[in-house]
Amino acid sequence: MGTESLSVQFAGGTLGGQRHICAFFNSIDEEHRVLRSFIKDGFDRGDKAFHLVDLEQREEHLRRLTEAGINVHRAIDTGQLEVRRWQDAYLRRDHFDQNAMLALIEEVLQSADTAG
Repeated sequence: MGTESLSVQFAGGTLGGQRHICAFFNSIDEEHRVLRSFIKDGFDRGDKAFHLVDLEQREEHLRRLTEAGINVHRAIDTGQLEVRRWQDAYLRRDHFDQNAMLALIEEVLQSADTAG
């Protein structure tokens, strides 16, 4: 598959086959408005999605994904969507541990490769 077929339109530009997005938002509404099409395109392509959310915002996050046209229950059941708490990623043992975070990312990437 060529890089062009893996490109994604985002924020007025084109992202190639290898991509990572980091962004800062003023509100949850702004975050979902900006990222909605990027997330939806990924699901439509069959990409795995790994989301880290505040436990108190989890249900709201899943509701917004559903509103964007994503079958959240199916995506979770098939492993296409994995939603974890911040505390299980960035803030293990109540502080940031760079090595634990990198190990988690590697684990998620490996599980996605294994699952296809």
